Amino acid sequence: MNKKFTVGQLATATGTKPVTIRYYEKVGVLPSASRDESGYRRYSVAERDRLLFIRRSRALGFSLDDIRELLELADQTEDSCAAVDAKVQVQLSEIRRRIEDLRAMENELKRLSACCNGGVIEECRIIESLSGRSTTVK
Repeated sequence: MNKKFTVGQLATATGTKPVTIRYYEKVGVLPSASRDESGYRRYSVAERDRLLFIRRSRALGFSLDDIRELLELADQTEDSCAAVDAKVQVQLSEIRRRIEDLRAMENELKRLSACCNGGVIEECRIIESLSGRSTTVK
């Protein structure tokens, strides 16, 4: 297939803002687009697929550096996928750590909310606790 996309068409096809597409080109995770006679960027189906790979990877929390590594690994089609699996395991551990952190934040917010007695801000135990003025909130 020899289909070419303008930046706008690529943005629509992938759900990516044009400014983000240009940024991905600038940082090197997406190759620079070819240009037509008028100087407009033109993207191939392969570049669209690469952008979709980047978007899916970002949605899973991978950093651009991680994505760059994953793309390099993806280009080594005959190599073992052990390195890819290792990257996924590291990301999974990081996501689990974040979930634990979020649960701790949730519990602290529940605790703060439970100490609210209504009233006025001047007597607000949540504000007291957040400002460090009180040790009575437990």
